[in-house]
Amino acid sequence: MAGPTTARRGEKKSARSGPPSSGKAGKAGKVGKAGSSGGGGAKKPGQQGGSSGSPDGRPGPRVRFRVPSRRTLIIALAGAVLLAGFGTWSLYGSTWLRTEAVKVSGTGVLTVDEVVRAAAVPMDTPLASVDKKAVADRLRAKLPRIKSVAVRRSWPHTVSLKVTERQPELVIQTGGKFVEVDAEGTRFATVAAAPKGVPLLKMAVRDSPGLRRFGADRLRRAAGTVVTALPKALHQDVRTVEVRSFDAITLKLTDGRTVVWGSDERSTAKAKVLAAALKAARDARHFDVSVPTAPAVSGS
Repeated sequence: MAGPTTARRGEKKSARSGPPSSGKAGKAGKVGKAGSSGGGGAKKPGQQGGSSGSPDGRPGPRVRFRVPSRRTLIIALAGAVLLAGFGTWSLYGSTWLRTEAVKVSGTGVLTVDEVVRAAAVPMDTPLASVDKKAVADRLRAKLPRIKSVAVRRSWPHTVSLKVTERQPELVIQTGGKFVEVDAEGTRFATVAAAPKGVPLLKMAVRDSPGLRRFGADRLRRAAGTVVTALPKALHQDVRTVEVRSFDAITLKLTDGRTVVWGSDERSTAKAKVLAAALKAARDARHFDVSVPTAPAVSGS
């Protein structure tokens, strides 16, 4: 009886050992198959991978934004109101940002003290309340020599004024003094002596129809256009600019030479023609460039 019993036990043992080995092989086969498909297993539908959607082309899960609660909105609004109120108080109510100084730059003839007095910037007031336009208007009204001025707030305590002065291009003699005139024909200052190198402007237009038609300001501006069109070397030779009407402007140069200019139209072209004519006819006394395409030279 020992033999059959032993046989049955062996059969049971072999029967038990067989299936596990085949199960392991099956699992190994599955692992190998999965490894060969992509080295990490196939992704489930809907699973995100990188920046693209799912492998089957379907879009990934939507990102949902959470709407802030009413309490959060109220707290944020209250914080914004408090911050705005603090900023307004800092600008206008506190002593931190008050006007304490005025800085001036760009002056030539004018002094810093003159500009500061004319600007009349209110001190110990909120810097933010300084009216920049009003300051600029006061300066131009009180100091006609100022052509333009840039008014700027320099935080925390300074108002900066950058001045551009008018430059005299002509002078008009009145009695024993001289009135300076800029390139725009603006009379802006009276001085005791004529600036060096600035031509004398003679307005011989008392009974001229051009005076009634164009006005003295327009005729002075025409004279300014003429002199500013001249090259520097030629400008130094001009002694007098005489205006009899809008289209009758004459220059008197050193050594008594005269130039009939005509109107201020095409002044740049006329200046080039005159410079060439002065070099070509050094002994000539009279030049006419009123028609720059047909200049005339006479006298020797």
